[in-house]
Amino acid sequence: MTAIDFGAFVDELATVAGETILPFFRTSLGIHDKSLGGAFDPVTAADRAAEAAMRSLIGRTFPEHGIIGEEYGAERPDAEYVWVLDPIDGTKSFIAGMPAWGTLIALTRFGEPVFGMMHQPFIGERFTGDGGAARYRGPAGERELRVRHCEKLAEAMLFTTSPLLMNETDRAAFAVIEKVVRLSRYGGDCYAYCMLAAGHIDLIIETELKPHDVMALIPIINGAGGLITTWDNRPAQAGGRIVAAGDERLHAAALALLNG
Repeated sequence: MTAIDFGAFVDELATVAGETILPFFRTSLGIHDKSLGGAFDPVTAADRAAEAAMRSLIGRTFPEHGIIGEEYGAERPDAEYVWVLDPIDGTKSFIAGMPAWGTLIALTRFGEPVFGMMHQPFIGERFTGDGGAARYRGPAGERELRVRHCEKLAEAMLFTTSPLLMNETDRAAFAVIEKVVRLSRYGGDCYAYCMLAAGHIDLIIETELKPHDVMALIPIINGAGGLITTWDNRPAQAGGRIVAAGDERLHAAALALLNG
């Protein structure tokens, strides 16, 4: 699998997913709640169709690779190379007609994320990273992604999808930081992480993330010069409680308050 072949394949994978999803966006699509009585957890025909299309393409091109997807589970998860797919990260934004959602595509080798893409097909943007570098392609052209320096919490812009997704203890810890930062905003899902990589956001704090929510974002954040870990400063691959920051000093300050 050469670099040229790999790049073309990932672009094809994103294009297939986008072409499958867009006919459903801002339509009266059916919504299924997969929470089984818990907090609302929607899934749509667009999620399922896009993941099925990506799985089919991967299976034809790299039949020896594994696949882990949000909607259809795991195939060969112990393979050397495993694709981790989230067809629509931000389904709640998607069903509300808001464009703050994206398709997450990650490739892992021996369990470590080595490449990630976030594709926003409605806007036509692709954010990619391999841990060493990160790039943007879209209506604004093509450029390298770099985080911005922000040392102090008092100068930081903070994002989270919603504090209501946190348990009571975590919400209280988040509130301590929210009182200190310059500005806090809610929403964004995967799009917020890409804005951090692009230097527009300084800090993201989340909880209850699954591996498919975060795996593709790790190489993008790291490639742009940022950090993404759990609240206890461990690798973020398994999801859970996540902190992403553009500046290592800000990351350390956030961890200190969250664990204080």
